[in-house]
Amino acid sequence: METLLKNETSLRNELLSSAFTLSDMEIFVFPDLLYSLVLANIMSPVIWRWRDDSWFAGIENKPPMQRINRVKQYIMNNYVFNLDLETWGLTTKERELRRFKDVISEDILKKSNALFGYEGDRYYFDIDIRRHFGLDRYDSSVIPYWKTETVEAMNAFVNRPGFNTGAGECVSLSALYAAALFLVAEIPLENIFLIATPLHSQNFIDIDRGVLTNNRRIVTKNMWFNGTSLSTKARRAIENEEITIVSHITGYVHTVYDTATMDVDFYTTFKRRLQEFLTADLNPQIISNFLRKEIDFRSCFQYGHRINGRTMFIPLERIYRYEHTSSNSFSTDSRSALLKEIDIDEFSLSPIPNRILLNDFEEFIKRNRGLTIEEFVKKAKRELAVKKCLKTDVLFDSIERFLKTVPRFPDRQKDKDFRPTDSLRIDTGMSREEIYSIIVKNREIPVAGLSLYSYRDMNNIDWMPFIKAAVERNPVSYGALKGKDIQDIGRVLEGLSDVSIYEGNRLSQPDEVWNFKTGDGIEKALVIANVLYNNTMENCKTRARKGEIKLIIDPPDVAVYDGQSEIARFSTRKSIKKEIKLSIPLQL
Repeated sequence: METLLKNETSLRNELLSSAFTLSDMEIFVFPDLLYSLVLANIMSPVIWRWRDDSWFAGIENKPPMQRINRVKQYIMNNYVFNLDLETWGLTTKERELRRFKDVISEDILKKSNALFGYEGDRYYFDIDIRRHFGLDRYDSSVIPYWKTETVEAMNAFVNRPGFNTGAGECVSLSALYAAALFLVAEIPLENIFLIATPLHSQNFIDIDRGVLTNNRRIVTKNMWFNGTSLSTKARRAIENEEITIVSHITGYVHTVYDTATMDVDFYTTFKRRLQEFLTADLNPQIISNFLRKEIDFRSCFQYGHRINGRTMFIPLERIYRYEHTSSNSFSTDSRSALLKEIDIDEFSLSPIPNRILLNDFEEFIKRNRGLTIEEFVKKAKRELAVKKCLKTDVLFDSIERFLKTVPRFPDRQKDKDFRPTDSLRIDTGMSREEIYSIIVKNREIPVAGLSLYSYRDMNNIDWMPFIKAAVERNPVSYGALKGKDIQDIGRVLEGLSDVSIYEGNRLSQPDEVWNFKTGDGIEKALVIANVLYNNTMENCKTRARKGEIKLIIDPPDVAVYDGQSEIARFSTRKSIKKEIKLSIPLQL
C-alpha cells in the first residue's frame, strides 16, 4: 500500500490493531482488512457447523442458485440488520484524523466518507445523514465507530436486550455472506467480489446472470429491474455512490490508492459481468417495472382493457394501487388476474385526455426490439403520441437510466498500477484444518497475516496490537464503568457469564464482553485494564504521570496489577500463559 507515513512502526501498529476493531474508517484506510474478516469467518468453527444443520440437508445436490437461496434464507432467519450508535460507541473526526493524518487527507475523506461531508447519495444527503443516524444530538465532530462484527460477535447479539437473533451491520453481513457462500453453498472464492461504497457494502457473485447480496437479502438480475421498493433500496448505492473498494481473494482495488493488488484479469471480468448485470433490454415487462418504481410517470399513461366486449380505460396509477395489495402483478402473466380484481367503476368508456395508451407503447416496443435506447426514443417521438405527456423528455431519460446503471468503479478517474501479490489458493472441498494451515503457512501474504488478527488467533499473533485496540477503541465498557471503584467493577464483571464468545484461545475485546454480558476471566481482566488505563489518561491532563498495568495469566487464574498492587483476580478456561505489561501512556 502506498503511504506518506514516515513512521512505519506506527503504521504497522495501527493496521494490526485495526484488525480487531474493524471500523468502517479503518477498512477504508487499510483495505486488506475487509477480506481479512472474510478469511476469519472462513476459519471460524461457527459457519462450519452450519453445514450440519438440517436446513442444508442435501444442498450439495442442488444447482448453484438454489444453494445461494438456501444460504440467503438461513441468514434471513438468523440475523437482522443493526446499525446503531450504542453498540460500539462514538469517536470524533479529530481523533480519527490524527490517527491517519499521514496516510490519508481530510479532503479525500470528505469525498469518500459520509460522516466527513460525503454527499454522493442524494437520498441520505437530503434527509440529513446526521439526523438520520441519531448524531444530531451530539457535537458535529462526533462520529460513530460502526465496527464490523465477526460471525461470533454477530451471533452474540442474541444476548442484548431487544434481539432474538444474531445481528450485524452491512459490512459484517457482506463478509458473512462471502464466507457462507464459500463454505456452505460451495461457491468458489474466485467468483465472489466484495463491493464497498461510502454508505454501504455488498457482494457480487459471478454465477449464472449474477447475484448481488444486499444486507440480509440477495438480488438477482430480474429482481434488480422489477421496480419494487426492495429493488429500489438495493439499487441505491451503486446508482448514486462511487465504489471505493473492490475486494477479492486475489487482492483489492481502492479508489484512493494508485496501486491495486487484485489480479487484473479477475478485476476486468468483475467490471464486465457487473455491467452486464446492471443492463437490461427494453421490453414491455421492463416498462411496467419502470412505472412501478417511478411513480411520477404513471400520470403519463392509461391502459385499455376489454370488459364485456368493450375497450375501457383506466389511469395507470389506479392499477398499481390495486397491485400494492394483490398477489398478482401488472408486469407478469398474472396481469389479467390483477385487472379482474379492479372494480369496474374505476374504468372509463372514453380515453383519458393527454395520456399515452400503454397498450400502444408496449406494442411499439415489441415491433422495435433490437434498437438502441437512443434509436428507440427518436422513433417513438415520431410515431407515438408521446407528446401528450408533458414529461416526455424526462420520461425517456429516466427509462434509459433504469435500463442501464453505470457504476463508478474505483479506477474510473485514473488507471491503477496493478501489482498483484501472492494470493491464497483456497478451494471448496478443503477441510477447515487444511484452510487454517494454508493461511498460517502463508501469513507473509498481507491479507493472510491480517486474517489471523481478525480471527483473534492469540497463539499466532503479536498481543500488543490487541491490547492497543482494547484500551484505545473500546469506549462503551469504559463509559459504563468509569469512575467506579475497581472492586465494584470486579464484582460487576464476576456477575456476568464466564463463557467467551470465541472458542479456544481466542479473545473478545472489552466492549464485546460488556455488550454481550459474557466473557472469560482473561477478557474480564482486559475490561479492568481498559477502565484503569483510560481513568489514568483522562485524569492526567499533561500525561506526565507514568504507570504500568500488568496482567499475569497463569491458568486457571488471571490477576490484574496496578503497578505492584493486585487489584482484581478472575478465573480462566483458556490455556494461555502470559504476562502483559501495559505502560501508561501506551508505548509499543
